[in-house]
Amino acid sequence: MAKLEVIDLHVEVTDEEKQTSKEILKGVDLTMNTGEIHAIMGPNGTGKSTLSETIMGRSAYHVTQGDILLNGESIVEMPVDERARKGLFLGMQYPAEIQGVTNAEFLRAAINARRPEDNQISVMDFLKELDKNLGILDMSESMTERYLNEGFSGGEKKRNEILQLMMIKPSFALLDEIDSGLDIDALQVVSKGVNSMRGDNFGSLIITHYQRLLNYIVPDVVHVMMGGRIVKTGDASLAKELEKEGYAGLRDEYDLDVALVDEN
Repeated sequence: MAKLEVIDLHVEVTDEEKQTSKEILKGVDLTMNTGEIHAIMGPNGTGKSTLSETIMGRSAYHVTQGDILLNGESIVEMPVDERARKGLFLGMQYPAEIQGVTNAEFLRAAINARRPEDNQISVMDFLKELDKNLGILDMSESMTERYLNEGFSGGEKKRNEILQLMMIKPSFALLDEIDSGLDIDALQVVSKGVNSMRGDNFGSLIITHYQRLLNYIVPDVVHVMMGGRIVKTGDASLAKELEKEGYAGLRDEYDLDVALVDEN
């Protein structure tokens, strides 16, 4: 079992053009283990994406206090590629396009980056795993021959992110609004891919605005983030409660300013 711990995390974002910094996260505490699916919900601008980007190591986000531990080891000073090799994966809301690198080339390189040089995945094993996962996600083989995300629709990019997740098999996946822009059919397929990963060796932190995603990927734990902090934690029923009642009651309960943190 692997463990990811966020301890009293304070994070600032720097605007280099304006030469200003703004605190976004104001003391986040979160612990998750493999075998668990956690969801984070909350209004726009409360720090949800900042949390995932900081865990993954994006340079624009600066940890000013607290720590992030992966299996007891601090990763705050680690570069993104090292965090990925240690078992972290970030599924982004807007995946980047990379010209000149096919999906298949990227996937095999990413898998081998986490393996010793004397134990690289064979072509046959790679193709067998790829065919199986393409079938689960209802993706055509031709998608693997295209340049990474180039010319892909929004739905194709999201499926491709989940294909990467299924092929790389990280310990923890940070999935930021994977339901954004998906119709109901695509949402079901993407959810099927995530659910296929569930097990003792995999954990995920899912960031979403809407409960509908959590109808398909039922979380073990739901957190509510407001004002740069996690203010409430519960089981899957908490997401349904939020969908019905909104966040106004929590704002009043925790005396939070209506003008919430702006992540931008």
